[in-house]
Amino acid sequence: MKPTSRDLPVEDLAEKEAAAELKALAAEIAQHDGAYHQADAPLISDARYDALRRRNDAIEARFPNLVRPDSPSKRIGAPAVSAFAKVTHARPMLSLNNAFNDEDVEEFLTRIRRFLGLGEDEPVEMVAEPKIDGLSISLRYEDGKFIQGATRGDGQVGEDVTANLRTLDDIPETIHGGVPRVLEVRGEVYMTRDDFAALNARQEQAGEKVFANPRNAAAGSLRQKDVAITAARPLRFFAYAWGEVSGPVAETHWGFLERLRAWGFSINPLARLVSGLDGLLAAHGDIFNRRADLPYDIDGMVYKVNRLDWQQRLGQVSRAPRWAIAHKFPAEQAMTRIDAIDIQVGRTGALTPVARLRPVTVGGVVVSNATLHNEDEIARKDVRVGDRVIIQRAGDVIPQVVSVVPDQRPKNSIPYVFPDTCPECQSHAVREEGEAVRRCTGGLVCPAQRLERLRHFVSRNAFDIEGLGARHMQTFLADGLIETPADIFRLEHKADQIRRREGWGGKSVDNLFAAIDQRRTISLERFIYALGIRQVGQATARLLAKQYGGLAAWRHAMEKAMEKAADQAADGAAGGESEAYAELVNIDGIGPLVAGCILAFFAEDHNRAVLDDLAGQVEVEDFVQASATSPLSGKTIVLTGALSSMSRAEAKARAESLGAKVAGGVSRKTDFVVVGADAGSKARKAADLGVATLDEAQWLEIIGAGGSYTRLR
Repeated sequence: MKPTSRDLPVEDLAEKEAAAELKALAAEIAQHDGAYHQADAPLISDARYDALRRRNDAIEARFPNLVRPDSPSKRIGAPAVSAFAKVTHARPMLSLNNAFNDEDVEEFLTRIRRFLGLGEDEPVEMVAEPKIDGLSISLRYEDGKFIQGATRGDGQVGEDVTANLRTLDDIPETIHGGVPRVLEVRGEVYMTRDDFAALNARQEQAGEKVFANPRNAAAGSLRQKDVAITAARPLRFFAYAWGEVSGPVAETHWGFLERLRAWGFSINPLARLVSGLDGLLAAHGDIFNRRADLPYDIDGMVYKVNRLDWQQRLGQVSRAPRWAIAHKFPAEQAMTRIDAIDIQVGRTGALTPVARLRPVTVGGVVVSNATLHNEDEIARKDVRVGDRVIIQRAGDVIPQVVSVVPDQRPKNSIPYVFPDTCPECQSHAVREEGEAVRRCTGGLVCPAQRLERLRHFVSRNAFDIEGLGARHMQTFLADGLIETPADIFRLEHKADQIRRREGWGGKSVDNLFAAIDQRRTISLERFIYALGIRQVGQATARLLAKQYGGLAAWRHAMEKAMEKAADQAADGAAGGESEAYAELVNIDGIGPLVAGCILAFFAEDHNRAVLDDLAGQVEVEDFVQASATSPLSGKTIVLTGALSSMSRAEAKARAESLGAKVAGGVSRKTDFVVVGADAGSKARKAADLGVATLDEAQWLEIIGAGGSYTRLR
């Protein structure tokens, strides 16, 4: 399976990747909303749909500036289809936020207390009721008479299915006894499991469509243009909420349910009043244990604040009320055996372990693979080849291993050892400090990463080769026309092969070669960025170019730093930092993490071979300082302490605009240290090394007109 940005944790996404994924998620979720709400034929499981929603919400939380106008977080359901007249809801039919574990429910209660300003000891009474897996409906009564029924649709506009709803025995035509002039009753149309099985048997016997599950059967049966078909289907209705109401009905949600029962509506008999977290979780556990014995499908519990005045104060956020939440049940599980553990290499070099399973059916789907996430997860669960394991489909494309069954472990079992080399290219696989993922350092030569690395190499901020887009790069790579970056600059030797390809005329081939030739000369910072070294973006590439000036100097310094580190590791001695390594990590903005990624790149022979190959094809220009006449041009400075006249960021930007290199630490190569208020160890180290220091007044003079470094030196 080809990796995508969804293989990356949200925190690892670049902004461009996040924007692209949000666009894809909006389209994908809209497609599934239409399939579920309009066609009554969902394409994926509820758990997978929930996972898409959570992924979308998580990306939007990290990149709030990227929230799209068509974001799934801004809509409910799907637009009404044209087969039915449209009904605009007097009050929106909201969706519910989801809780997937006990901690989510606890946080839900905490938010309610915080919002309402309640003390820890003040009870919060809730109504807990099963979440029916059916079709949401709104029934409008005026003067006690049923006049209109509509589906939820997109929450604002639904479909008029009044005639179809009149065929349901659970929906009274008239209601009496203190009924408000206008009353909208909301609930769920559903079908029992026994009725569903009988319907499918009849459908199959008649050669008609067979439904996938009771929810689909209920929705498809209600949304029929021929009312006689709906009337022949065994549909039922549970009432549980209200929409527009012209007058008060009750003071609590529970009281409203009692009124509904008195008016002749069916209320779920398993609904109950509970208080606090323990009460909610007990209700959840009880219904979960009885789930298989219930006559209808449910996928969780719904919790609602009982007091209606509190509901009103809490209000809603986006598409969901603050006073209610759906506590989903765990995904369905099954037990099987792990036959092997394979390592997949993603486009960013991440090594992901995948369990190869003896095929087993989970939730109606045959599962033969399950993700093991990373080496820490394998160690934590002590997963081994040959183990019996519990797996579940928790919304992921690849299901996950929940736990090992230790009493069924083979006697000859041995712990799994995670590889420290890439299975694709045998490069070192390193794990950066603070990360759970181990990554291949093969970069441009790793087959698993090659396409993505080459696409990056020719991208706009790298070599920017016009006409060599992702599609062409993929086909050239697949057909063996290119394998390494330098092969791009040798494509002209394969001109005849390219001209014979579909879509490549003489003019387009000539244009491609001209575009390639125009990029045979490139700036050092673009060249470094094009290499795709992990943690080295445009800003870091510029810092490196500015510090080392030329490609040969940068490469020599990196190899010196790498060799020193390797010697120390071989000797088993800590030793002191090499001068080359100290210079690298002292660059302001490059710490040990980034330095480690750079040195890991240079540690691979094939990466250095790529540089050698490129050197024969392109000319890399030395870095040009911004202002050769500036008193700071070419100087290395360190900023420490607080400046009253400008922020640290402003001081750094000002220094760099005048051609200075701003380092993060003091060394003998430092020209001077700018010392602000409350300066610490850097000022002391400058004094120890005999490095000149400037106070704020001297700093302001040197960056202003007439400032002179030699005078201050």
